[in-house]
Amino acid sequence: MFSGVTGILNKGRKIRGTVVLMRKNVLDYNTIISIGGGNVRGVIDSGINLIGSTVDGLTAFLGRSVSLQLISATKSDSNGKGKVGKDTFLEGIIASLPTLGAGESAFNIHFEWDDDMGIPAAFYIKNYMQVEFYLKTLTLEDVPNHGTIHFVCNSWVYNSKLYKTPRIFFANKTYLPSETPSPLVKYREEELHNLRGDGTGERKEHERIYDYDVYNDLGNPDHGENFVRPVIGGSSTLPYPRRGRTGRYPTLKDPKSEKPATEVYVPRDENFGHLKSSDFLTYGIKSLSQCVLPAFESAFDLNFTPNEFDSFQDVRDLFEGGIKLPLDVISTISPLPVIKELFRTDGEQVLKFPEPHIIQVSKSAWMTDEEFAREMLAGVNPCMIRGLKEFPPKSNLDPTIYGDQTSKITADVMELDGCTIEEALASGRLFILDYHDTFMPYLRRINETSAKAYATRTILFLKENGTLKPVAIELSLPHPDGDNSGVVSQVILPANEGVESTIWLLAKAYVVVNDSCYHQLMSHWLNTHAVIEPFIIATHRQLSVLHPIHKLLTPHFRDTMNINALARQSLINADGIIEKTFLPSKYGVEMSSAVYKNWVFPDQALPNDLIKRNMAVKDSSSPYGLRLLIEDYPYAVDGLEIWETIKTWVQDYVSLYYATDDDIKIDSELQHWWKEVVEEGHGDLKDKPWWPKLQTLEELVEVCTIIIWTASALHAAVNFGQYPYGGFILNRPTLSRRLLPEQGTSQYEEMVKSPQKAYLRTITPKLQTLIDLSVIEILSRHASDEVYLGERENPHWTSDSKALQAFQKFANKLAEIEAKLAKKNNDPSLSHRFGPVQLPYTLLHPTSEEGLTFRGIPNSISI
Repeated sequence: MFSGVTGILNKGRKIRGTVVLMRKNVLDYNTIISIGGGNVRGVIDSGINLIGSTVDGLTAFLGRSVSLQLISATKSDSNGKGKVGKDTFLEGIIASLPTLGAGESAFNIHFEWDDDMGIPAAFYIKNYMQVEFYLKTLTLEDVPNHGTIHFVCNSWVYNSKLYKTPRIFFANKTYLPSETPSPLVKYREEELHNLRGDGTGERKEHERIYDYDVYNDLGNPDHGENFVRPVIGGSSTLPYPRRGRTGRYPTLKDPKSEKPATEVYVPRDENFGHLKSSDFLTYGIKSLSQCVLPAFESAFDLNFTPNEFDSFQDVRDLFEGGIKLPLDVISTISPLPVIKELFRTDGEQVLKFPEPHIIQVSKSAWMTDEEFAREMLAGVNPCMIRGLKEFPPKSNLDPTIYGDQTSKITADVMELDGCTIEEALASGRLFILDYHDTFMPYLRRINETSAKAYATRTILFLKENGTLKPVAIELSLPHPDGDNSGVVSQVILPANEGVESTIWLLAKAYVVVNDSCYHQLMSHWLNTHAVIEPFIIATHRQLSVLHPIHKLLTPHFRDTMNINALARQSLINADGIIEKTFLPSKYGVEMSSAVYKNWVFPDQALPNDLIKRNMAVKDSSSPYGLRLLIEDYPYAVDGLEIWETIKTWVQDYVSLYYATDDDIKIDSELQHWWKEVVEEGHGDLKDKPWWPKLQTLEELVEVCTIIIWTASALHAAVNFGQYPYGGFILNRPTLSRRLLPEQGTSQYEEMVKSPQKAYLRTITPKLQTLIDLSVIEILSRHASDEVYLGERENPHWTSDSKALQAFQKFANKLAEIEAKLAKKNNDPSLSHRFGPVQLPYTLLHPTSEEGLTFRGIPNSISI
């Protein structure tokens, strides 16, 4: 506690410090793109040296260009603010420091600190250079009457003239608002005021202002009618979570829409301040949309390669032999480092993708009914299957608008292994994957495009051996006489041979197309990326960096606003990648808004979700207080282990700072934070009665656990299996282009004679497949500097030893869980964990190596 103290304060004593910073990373996307087909590595290497190529050069460059001033936590000036020390400049660079990471440099600094200044707990920093740098840490050694003080900064610092007030950083001490030392109170309040801004003007690159806006930046009406998209959010008709405000000018044709920009603003510290070695996965989406995809489209426009697969082997050739593309296309994409990492290209004009996990052992097991059902429990979208409680399934669509939407599946057509429908329902053995209500309101419009799809319901039965089997699929279309006339439905039953087996395979494909689109736009984008962004904004606006809940939550927000901005720019925007390759096309985000109407924050807790979906029942005698109706449900089994561990960590941490419920109620920052989350960030749902009031310790623990679960484990479960499962497009098509052929038509005859060709002409074609694979491979990869659950970027994230001990307990428990889950995957009785494709369920294993690993829980939504 008093390490390094040598005695009483000495007049004029100097405090020695070490400053670690990272020079501006010139290896950004724009540098790479501008290189084209040149010597990329040579330009990158020279770019690193733009700011100081040697130790002496770097020291000389910085010279007297960066100054710091310490601020006291114990001694006040005449205004009641902590005393500010003298300007002190960086000194010589430290040649070697074992803790330095890639691209980081350390500098000595010595502060004059008289005995009447007390103990420092903050500092100002001024940058007099024109170029910004990334400030990592300041460490003070041998501070009199204290010892070592750590400042964990992790922030971009621009020229001081760009700031209205000097940049301030606080030590890693934790204070509730009411416990803040009086000399720091005004500094704490001023910093929050600076981060909130005034809600006006266009945001500039250097700013750190956090504010809210609606999704009015997805379209570009100035480019024509095809680029017009409705404003999402800000109304009961199209509600949505808020995004970060940029303040860009409106478009000419629609004052409610914001003009797209080449570079989207996010608060500067939400930009990536860490190196990702040479992979640059976070910029992969931009390089794909601006370079690779136009190259693909050009190749197909020139008819260099047919846009159809003719056999299943043609699809497998994407991984086994590659696809030939024109030399100019290959030369356009191959110099980009991110692309080199993802694809294999060679001098034979061949583009080759890595083999997806789903076909690494068996090439055809994906076609089985067992695998089709298993992926609802252990696939990339395992949170949609529900226990069926009534038969036939009913719709929640308004019958005055949509007529009778009740399912046409009858009990007599389903093979239930000798059970009656009443017995199967009573014993909890019937389940449903139901996309009927999500797609039906949009299906008429979708089918007016080149896409042709159904709204689907799939009924499944739990067999005696504990595995699921599909027993019926319902394919529904809007009634030709109008929406209020109900639907036209056909029921498809399992078949193993003849044309009926092809029809059954196609029916499963229509189900998976529904599932793929719901997964990408709702389970993945909406329920993790979009819903978390308001919590990020509110946290920075209302919770000081000194606040314990800020320290608890912010590691789980790393990179999310940036990746969301990239998504709005290249993925979910008008004519973006998702619209090009997924069924709903221009209606995708609008459909996710309809789903958000029914989003309930407390139900994002895994136990609540499982109970709501009738996949579990409350049972005080069972672990976690509930009993799974399908015992072998890998997502739920593994997820409950992770959920409970997160909740225990949150409980341990929160209890260090709040002793009673009254402590929660009087925490002004915490109450303002929650009020803003509800009324601003998720303002379109602010009147819902289910919002926690945040008046008790129990509520605070649950709220924080849900946030951390959503940003870490839930996102991992629905993200990092995308390429392992969906990289083989036959298994997870994203488009359907024609309906089931009718007898007497040429398409029906083709289906009889060539089932593979009929299947391939129905699902995603070759160009869209290449785009799909390119994107989901990036999304499924871990970057080289990923930070996983149970880890922190900096070991000195807090000075509270009890918090550090609780965190170590959390990390140790996660390690135990990982070993436990590995054993489960070797249990032959747990068929859903392995399946006919022989792919163990590892998506909720906490750790991972770099790359395409099909495992690992990052702290945050970082890709």
